[in-house]
Amino acid sequence: MKWLVWMAAALAAGMVHAQNLRWASQGDLQTADPHSQNESMTNMINGQVYEKLVRRDKTMAIGPGLATAWSNPDPLTWRFKLRPKVKFHDGADFTADDVVFSILRAREPTSNVRQYGMAVGLPRKIDALTVEFKLERPNPIFLQHLDLLWIMNKAWAEKNRVTKPQDFKKKEESFAAVNANGTGPDILVSRQPGVKTVYRRNAAWWGRFEGNVQEIVFTPIGNDATRLAALMSGEVDFVLDPAPRDVPRLRQMKNLQVIDGPENRLIFIGMDQSRDKLLYGKVPGDKNPFKDIRVRRAMYQAIDVEGIRSKIMSGLALPTGGITPSPLGAYKDPALEARLFPYDLNAARQLMAEAGYPEGFEVTLDCPNNRYINDEEICIVLAQMWAQIKIKVRVFAQPRALVFPKLERLDTSLYLYGWGGAITDAETILTPVYRKMNPSDGTGSNNFGLVVNDKFEALAAQSSVEPDATKREALVKAALAEYRQQVHTLPLHRQVIPWAARAGLQAVHRPDNWLEVSWVTVPAR
Repeated sequence: MKWLVWMAAALAAGMVHAQNLRWASQGDLQTADPHSQNESMTNMINGQVYEKLVRRDKTMAIGPGLATAWSNPDPLTWRFKLRPKVKFHDGADFTADDVVFSILRAREPTSNVRQYGMAVGLPRKIDALTVEFKLERPNPIFLQHLDLLWIMNKAWAEKNRVTKPQDFKKKEESFAAVNANGTGPDILVSRQPGVKTVYRRNAAWWGRFEGNVQEIVFTPIGNDATRLAALMSGEVDFVLDPAPRDVPRLRQMKNLQVIDGPENRLIFIGMDQSRDKLLYGKVPGDKNPFKDIRVRRAMYQAIDVEGIRSKIMSGLALPTGGITPSPLGAYKDPALEARLFPYDLNAARQLMAEAGYPEGFEVTLDCPNNRYINDEEICIVLAQMWAQIKIKVRVFAQPRALVFPKLERLDTSLYLYGWGGAITDAETILTPVYRKMNPSDGTGSNNFGLVVNDKFEALAAQSSVEPDATKREALVKAALAEYRQQVHTLPLHRQVIPWAARAGLQAVHRPDNWLEVSWVTVPAR
């Protein structure tokens, strides 16, 4: 696998000419508002414009960003020295006022990163270039949470009436949804949602460009064949998500290349385990079958994850029984990574009969069709697998711009979802995805199945604030074991992400599937 691919020698020799990067993906970013949607593709594109106090390097290590140094004088205090002489794209100075404003904005109810804003505590300005954070309780992964919070310009937001994040799930129109003003390496030039988004290099950026890209033209191309054809014809230089079935052929083409590696992302099935009656289902007795662990286990045991890996994913998946985006989140404990129950249709049918559903039931599966690798195809094959235990599944596949707001409105009974990113710690999924939903602080904001497990809740909540590493490991493992044992979700696999590009294009493939354009070198055409 190619992890770090770049053209250092050519750069050092001055042989690389400035180029434009034309790239494509199956779906568009959801919004240019950096606090509105916490979705990896959206974050990655917005991350060329907006920055955070800290930033990750090529090895995923956290280092200085808009802050140059920090200290943690006591368990409830963090203090940051800000980078001087940094300018926003409109020429405004970057100061502590912008940091305080941005963190408070991220804590607003319409923010999809609210749980992270709450986790870092309340910010206050010490002086123009010093900010202090006060926490109510210790946060063992404070810096990793801070790495999810973008900094905006306070004056720009006030001027354009975007002091609160765009309410995406209510389809709010917002100036910040199609305009941006960050401090990052690229400036948003034009935004045509669903069509094309253009950026140009920020010549005044404080950082160091390692690549030669002067302009970025991003085009969403939903059809796999059309996206591949655009790459093969030279219309685009880079494709973030080639179809897995095309990867073997791409590896054989002399004018193209595949850059790949595993992603920190878990693909899983969630279920409504709260309502007494399903919103989208036809069930004997008008019950909610997902409240019965026997039904959840039956569905688990009816899934042939190896079949999905080989036939749907063309081998580009790592089947798992783990429920964290990375095995590191479970401390690489084999007992927490192995499948809890084997693929066994007979056992699944027996469980369905014991639960009182020998003839099954009907339900709708909400599924994105342009977010994860082969997401709609996975949903279709799952429906076929569950048909073997007489669960009749209607697959309702939509673009992520429609399905994610639907999930946020809790307008679902059964759904395919993915979670991951740069953080490998279990906290990144325990609090936002698995814990009990609490609108007051953002906990459980992505718990769309409204799962409530008191034993798990107590363990996970304690792990979030336990400063002792040994004690915290025991808490995390116990929480994961309890959640798995109750089969609250059905884990499928972790993605292996292939990128496809012109031969000679140099990029860094990180496990968070992040394309950092300031590191990209495009060969002369």
